[in-house]
Amino acid sequence: MVEAVQATQTEEGRLGRMVYGRMAPNEDLVQGLQAICRAQGLRHALVRVGLGSLVDACLQVPSGRQIFVEGPAVEVLSLFGELRTDAHGQSAADLSGVVVDAAGQVLSGRFVPGHNLVFATFEVTLEEWLPSAESGAV
Repeated sequence: MVEAVQATQTEEGRLGRMVYGRMAPNEDLVQGLQAICRAQGLRHALVRVGLGSLVDACLQVPSGRQIFVEGPAVEVLSLFGELRTDAHGQSAADLSGVVVDAAGQVLSGRFVPGHNLVFATFEVTLEEWLPSAESGAV
C-alpha cells in the first residue's frame, strides 16, 4: 500500500486575548466576524465557539458547489475556523460549520461571505493568535 503524502505547514506562536462578540440581525456572519476582529485589533484569530441562527445559509462544499439552506432560523450547530490579516491589511476568513434547517436536515460546509445573515443574534468567542516572528507569518 502506498501512503499518500500531504503537504503540511507549521507555524509557531502563542495565544493572546479572548474576545467575546455579538452580531445583530441582518449582519453577515463572515463579514461581522471580520468587523469584530478589526474593532478589537486582532490580526489573526481562531474561532473557539459560535452560537446563533441565520436567516438562510449558504455553504460551499469541498467540490466547490454552493448549497443554499432555506430558513428562516437556520441554526448553527458548530462554527470553526480562523480569520487572518495579511501584510497589506486585507482580512480573510476561512469559516466552516454545521447547520440544521427547520426540517431537521443537517448540512456542513464553508460559510460563503455575504450570504449568511444573522437571524436574531449571534454570539462568538474568538482567541487571538500571535505568530512568532521566526515563523515567517505576518
